[in-house]
Amino acid sequence: MTLFLAAAAFAVQAKTWPFIYGAEPAEPAISLRYLNEKTAGETGFVRLDSTGEGFVNGAGKPIRFWPVCAYGYRLKPDEMASNARFLAKMGVNMVRLHLSASPKGKGKAVDDFDPVEIDKAQQYVAALKKEGIYTTISPYWANGGHSGAAASWGLGYGDGEDIWGLLFFDERLQKGYKAWCRHLYLDKNPYTGIPLAQDPSVAIAQVQNEDGLFFWTFQGIKPAEKLLLSKKFGTWLTKKYGSLGSAHGHWAGADQKGDDWTAGTPAMLDTWVLTQPQSGGMKARTDDQTAFLIDTQRSFYADMVKFYREELGYKGLMNASNWITADPVRQNDSERYTYTPTDVFAVNRYYNGGLHKGPNDGWRIDEGDFFENRSVLLDPRSLPVNVKNVVGHPTVVTESGWVHPLGYQTEGPLLCAAYESLSGVAGLYWFELGSEKYAANPSFDFVTTPDGSHPLSKWEDSVPQMLGQFPAAALMYRLGYVRKGDTVVHEERTRAQLDARDVPVISEDPSFDPNHNGGDARAGSSQAVGADPLAYLVGRVEVVYDGNPAKTSIKDLKPFVDHSAETIKSVTGEMTWDYGKGVFQLNAPKVQAVAGFLNKTGGIYHLRDVTVASENDYAAVTVVPMDDLPIATSKRLLVQIGTVVRPSGWQEEPATHKSDDGKTTLNGWKVVNTGKAPWQVTNTQVRLILKNPGLGKATLIDPTGARTAAIAVKRDGGTLSMELPKNAMYVLVEAP
Repeated sequence: MTLFLAAAAFAVQAKTWPFIYGAEPAEPAISLRYLNEKTAGETGFVRLDSTGEGFVNGAGKPIRFWPVCAYGYRLKPDEMASNARFLAKMGVNMVRLHLSASPKGKGKAVDDFDPVEIDKAQQYVAALKKEGIYTTISPYWANGGHSGAAASWGLGYGDGEDIWGLLFFDERLQKGYKAWCRHLYLDKNPYTGIPLAQDPSVAIAQVQNEDGLFFWTFQGIKPAEKLLLSKKFGTWLTKKYGSLGSAHGHWAGADQKGDDWTAGTPAMLDTWVLTQPQSGGMKARTDDQTAFLIDTQRSFYADMVKFYREELGYKGLMNASNWITADPVRQNDSERYTYTPTDVFAVNRYYNGGLHKGPNDGWRIDEGDFFENRSVLLDPRSLPVNVKNVVGHPTVVTESGWVHPLGYQTEGPLLCAAYESLSGVAGLYWFELGSEKYAANPSFDFVTTPDGSHPLSKWEDSVPQMLGQFPAAALMYRLGYVRKGDTVVHEERTRAQLDARDVPVISEDPSFDPNHNGGDARAGSSQAVGADPLAYLVGRVEVVYDGNPAKTSIKDLKPFVDHSAETIKSVTGEMTWDYGKGVFQLNAPKVQAVAGFLNKTGGIYHLRDVTVASENDYAAVTVVPMDDLPIATSKRLLVQIGTVVRPSGWQEEPATHKSDDGKTTLNGWKVVNTGKAPWQVTNTQVRLILKNPGLGKATLIDPTGARTAAIAVKRDGGTLSMELPKNAMYVLVEAP
């Protein structure tokens, strides 16, 4: 073993190979289609398990989802079928359809609908169903590009304008929403013969996407709609205090511009005020407004559950929303408490790799853009699955990804699969997969800059550095190869604490979205007391609403978190994260992996049955059985490798950028050339030793799943060693 590891060094300068996805073999050597049901929903609707925190299929068998947000419904019918087959092969068994059923075009009434969008959704559901893939349907987003012909809806908004917040309290918009959903869920699907409401492959109905009353968008509600909300607030106050006069007195002179007590319309405070500590009459007022917004949003979701169940007859699971708040410390629990009438809780969280700044940074990468390019392995608090689970409900992340132009992306699927399993997060949807298979061309050809270059897509996940890392990650997550951890933080909160915006014992760090957040958004959670924020990487973190705070408990994390050494160990003993050096190690009987800056930290990693020797500065290497046996006795192992991937011709150079407040100079990179197709994958420079006496041969598998070449191996007693080919993304190691 020592002689093998000390063999001649790799080339100092890492080179690349072109990623080209060719014709698929009739019988790929690597396909996870067998994990899916023959037809999604064949045993009935997906339900919650006995804990309420996981899923079972119609037969009561536990089921885990490896989900994506795919725009396959925009493809041609034959491409939809091909897309569904491809996704199933890659390990996907749930697709979120983020669509817009609202009417399009000038003059459309609010209770009209979009028949073309609905027809495409029906086709895609049918195609996915045939490949054993369930669907989550998201039918509405208040973003102006999705909300339809708003100018004719009587809301005081023009076509193309965002209508944030209105769905929660404007009965006219709610009437329209219900009309759209009646057509979406009750019209017969000509491609299956049954409406979506009766189709058990439609596992989760998401009421709406990325909107809420506790985010900064609340401040942008137009005056007429804000006045409508104020009127409802006045009614709420009268019910609570007996009269508006009593409410006014309780607030002890905390009057605001816009208060009209005669008309019964107390002004609505801006979101910023609700995020700040208050005292006296202003605290009473902010507590009341928070309670009113909680009741308003929660009542809306309760009404939607009743509508879906009683009017649509939908028997699947329901999710309220997936949104964030202006202050994750003081408002996240309030937001999620409003979801309690539904089954599934959700949040959207991405990893951005630090700041990305450019004229179009919300959707694309242009030459001249600045970016920091920071691996999450050096920033553990930003892992998207660091989510506080709500007891009695599954918690999912309905949008996520390692966002371009970040270069360290191959770590994402492995880390999420591992820490979802540890913490009990019930699924993470990769956003977005916009192609039939892989996105062969990473740039926007329909946009050309003055110098003739093409900008790079920001949100596309159909790329080798993320989608290409699905098979091993999906397999280990769906089959439960990483143990769930014990609860390390259990918090119980009362409704009064939510109304008062009291600081919890643990919160989540902010999730930054360039399309919604302003400024650099670099600060972590402002919480200074309570549980260590690295607890999410040790075990399960959970909260109970309407609970007893005396039952809150925090496990001693000192045996697991060493801040001086910058290391985190899971409570299960299976995972170690060195965030000082940027290296993650996973050591379980059926999955062993290492990821990060491997060569910079010595290059040799001894796991229980696998030794990895890497001369890649950055890589992710995962070994997982394809026969459901421990690695030590498996007869068929998948070795999956990820390195840095960039478009052909990509160029970057060191650069600095001043923060928005001008106080901090950020070190990062300037995009010099966005490049073009095909993707270039940094050569694999890895050697492996496998402790398994039953293995005897290794085969290079290309991205399509085809066997391409035998790999030289060396048997030494009970071990098998090999040097992986430079173009190795997948290697199959089998019995002779």
